[in-house]
Amino acid sequence: MKLNPNIKYIIGSVLSLPLFPFLIFDGYKIKRTIPQLPEAKDLNGFIDRNFEKTINLIAIGESTIAGVGSRSNAQGFTGILAKELAEIYQSNVNWKVFAKSGYTVRDVNRELIPKIKEEKVDIIVVGLGANDAFEFNSPFRWRNQLRLLIKNLRIKYPTTPIYFNNMPPIKEFPAFTTSLKFTFGNLVEILGDVLNDTVKEFDNVFYNKEEIKISEWERKYRNYLETDIQFFSDGVHPTEFTYKILAIDMANFIVNKTTKIS
Repeated sequence: MKLNPNIKYIIGSVLSLPLFPFLIFDGYKIKRTIPQLPEAKDLNGFIDRNFEKTINLIAIGESTIAGVGSRSNAQGFTGILAKELAEIYQSNVNWKVFAKSGYTVRDVNRELIPKIKEEKVDIIVVGLGANDAFEFNSPFRWRNQLRLLIKNLRIKYPTTPIYFNNMPPIKEFPAFTTSLKFTFGNLVEILGDVLNDTVKEFDNVFYNKEEIKISEWERKYRNYLETDIQFFSDGVHPTEFTYKILAIDMANFIVNKTTKIS
């Protein structure tokens, strides 16, 4: 029998209580020692392949969507995803980013969704989860805020497909201690299960639920690997190489879930 996410959250919270002093110390140490990387400054772009059709893509979310760890969004997740989709759908791609480092799903609903004014959007990609785990967001609140996010997007774009990225691989973060990986890594997995259940309540909404593991990436994408490749720019955020892998993976997920983009 599958354990209720809220029960798992309570059990995890109880088990993590003895770790709280270590979590506070480890979190403070990480904030002092890892570099504070900026968000990418370019928030939109156009992939011009001289095709007759143009796809409009928007990406919404937290720091990975904001391009932290890359020189630009054009070389980060959204820009690479746009290039991949251009080839797959034989279309030009107009892309735009709505994201902020540190944002939870509640922040996105309050601050970012109202700023989206595009008349026509063909693909929506959402990347969230890390900050909700870091703030100990409960499965109940997370589910309600996800529902609100999807409904808000549906008001603006009733038929546009929505794709949620994989949950962030907190257990793989090199900068995190064992206690941080245990607490936040387990919580983000619980939130991922809730996300998986929530998208099933809506038509044309999808979640790439594959768990990110570096060992699996090394096997799956060995043709892309270079010598001494780094997956994390600061021990937490992706490198441009990792953004490339994330984008390729999402592009394949999109095309497998959708037969046609209008």
